[in-house]
Amino acid sequence: MYPQHFSTNGKLLLTGEYFVLAGAVALAVPTHPGQVMEVWSETPKENSFYWQSFDGDKLCWFEGRFSKKDFSSSENTDPAIASRLTEIFTTIHHLNPDFVTKKINKVSVVKTKLSFPREWGLGTSSTLIAMIARWSEVDPYQLLAKTFGGSGYDLACANANQSLLYQLPGPVVKLVSFSPVFSDQIYFVYLNQKQNSREGIRQYRKIQGTLSKEISEISSLTNAMLNSKTLVEFEKIINAHEELVSRTLKIERAKDLYFSDFSGEIKSLGAWGGDFVMVTSDRPVAWVENYFRKKGMNVFKTYKSLIKEDGLKLVG
Repeated sequence: MYPQHFSTNGKLLLTGEYFVLAGAVALAVPTHPGQVMEVWSETPKENSFYWQSFDGDKLCWFEGRFSKKDFSSSENTDPAIASRLTEIFTTIHHLNPDFVTKKINKVSVVKTKLSFPREWGLGTSSTLIAMIARWSEVDPYQLLAKTFGGSGYDLACANANQSLLYQLPGPVVKLVSFSPVFSDQIYFVYLNQKQNSREGIRQYRKIQGTLSKEISEISSLTNAMLNSKTLVEFEKIINAHEELVSRTLKIERAKDLYFSDFSGEIKSLGAWGGDFVMVTSDRPVAWVENYFRKKGMNVFKTYKSLIKEDGLKLVG
């Protein structure tokens, strides 16, 4: 018997970090790397089911057995992750009372498989929520709000095969085409470290009620980035966006901290813990890649190798 199969995309937020929560229009892109989930049914029925999670290297990073009655787990390799899954299942049951009888009671094994390293921050949790919501037939945004929280832009990316504009409340999701003619001069580099976003979050929460002007400016920069025609114009927008965030939240730009001698622009991504920066330069790709390799950053992705832009509709 073949399993049910679900797949979702990873995500990157190109504009609007922090401010998307307050209603700014953000530009987000789905990534080729994502996550898949297989749900295997059983006969005869048992009173529990098994869960396995694999990373991008096909190594099992979590496994556990869960009760079909109350979703508790007495056997697992990580109690914190098991508790989170129990919370997700319990929330789904509240959102869809038929979840147990129509879904869980028939399950023997659930397997999730990432196609990227967990530390990359491309959406291990959001891709999971999107797939489980589709399987359990609940609203993914409600499920996210009652479990992990967040703006939800990552859920929109998980279920889209092209770039999108995202805005709260709603959410309002507008699929857009974002394949600049200079996309071969846009790169993404993994910084090999977790961004410490606590200070930025703390500062944002302290002033979030007074940011109407900044929210409007971020939205304008988002639309300007989407419609930029040249690399020079694109880099001016990056610089303006970075300056606005830095000035408002009193945090230093990534370029100023790590890459002050770089010939091009660098934009921080994933203010909530993401690990990539977006890089632009008119220098040859070999020069750009070598610059970052000399700094010990070996995960270097071109725009087309990382970003999904198939021009298809939202999934499910």
